[in-house]
Amino acid sequence: MPITLVFLIFIICILLAIPVSISLGIISILPGAFDPSFTASGQYIVSSMLGGVNSFPLLAVPMFVLAGVIMARGGISKKIFDIFTYFIGKFTGGMPSAVVITCLFYGAISGSAPATVAAVGSMTIPVLTELGYDKLFVTGILATAGSLGVIIPPSIPFIMYGMSSGESVSELFLAGIMPGVLIAFLLVVYCVYHSKKHGEDKEKIAKKLNELRAKGVMSLFKESFWAILSPVIILGCIYSGFASPTEAAVLSVFYSLFISLFIYKTLKIKDLWGIFVSAVKTFSPVLFILAASMAFSRMLTLMQVPQMISSWILGNIVNEVFILIIINILLLIVGMIMDTTPAILILSPILLPIIKEIGISPIQFGVIVVINLAIGFVTPPIGINLFVASSLTDIPVFKISRQVMPIIYLFIIALLLITFIPNISLILLN
Repeated sequence: MPITLVFLIFIICILLAIPVSISLGIISILPGAFDPSFTASGQYIVSSMLGGVNSFPLLAVPMFVLAGVIMARGGISKKIFDIFTYFIGKFTGGMPSAVVITCLFYGAISGSAPATVAAVGSMTIPVLTELGYDKLFVTGILATAGSLGVIIPPSIPFIMYGMSSGESVSELFLAGIMPGVLIAFLLVVYCVYHSKKHGEDKEKIAKKLNELRAKGVMSLFKESFWAILSPVIILGCIYSGFASPTEAAVLSVFYSLFISLFIYKTLKIKDLWGIFVSAVKTFSPVLFILAASMAFSRMLTLMQVPQMISSWILGNIVNEVFILIIINILLLIVGMIMDTTPAILILSPILLPIIKEIGISPIQFGVIVVINLAIGFVTPPIGINLFVASSLTDIPVFKISRQVMPIIYLFIIALLLITFIPNISLILLN
């Protein structure tokens, strides 16, 4: 069966709004159904699906999802926001900058962009609008800063890329730190620029800061300490060798439960059932996509699609810079129309041979892939961060998408720097 026909059927399935997992399953079975001599029979496809999800590293994903839900319901984001507001709120653009840094830290807990937007946004948007900031500006900053949730470790997309490529998840986590900090810095610069240009209500901000100062820095630090300690414990366990990413994910669940139930007392035992149900609903679609993607990647390998594409690109394009630009454009387009997990699992086996051939580190490429797809979280038509932010503010998605365009340019600048300066990603590994 021609590979062009396989991809054409896949595109038709997507256009007909058939779920991605079912679409992948259909096109994985078709070559074997039309050609009995093809290795990937129906039985082989089903076996590949089951084998794909029978993975110890994969257990980290539902655990980080569950930890993120627990901390969102437990109000952890507010504790983090308050401590950063206390220290930088007095500066120009300090309040929206505190939102960006809160997203950076919360992303180091949840590993999910939409979860970061929902958890941080539900608390910070009302606060900043009360302080006189334009609601559309705040929503745009939140939607884009939420993408830090998949760049800063622990990141669910990095886990998916590690599974697909065979690279070390711990090294991918480490490689994501500096790019995440770089993007957060650029977002803070934009907050300062916007605040200088449009002004701030210094009186309202001062009143808010005085309320925090009335608590005293030590009292505020005690309240925020356990929340800020969360990413330190998670990443410390991984990089000290005390725990693997999967074991650290389990530890994060127990830690988030402990501080929410017994220290902050923001959750009760009766709330846990609803939290578990929410986590299962969040992860179950990902599990089906993952299983179907694994079967699809096996089918592509048997049809030698990665080798064919790699040979064509390397045979027709000799300039390495041009190859990297084309790959980035492809990933940006895919990120606009496809969710992160299937995009990583489908494209990684196809693009990795090209990347290795031109001498790019697979670890650096993992960062490039994730940042491209993180931009997809704030670009229509999928743009899931836009929809989450819209649900929090009732601002139409198209208005938010127009607001975030200047910020997306900053993301692209960071992406180009990370693509052509490997040390930004690899410096902590070296």
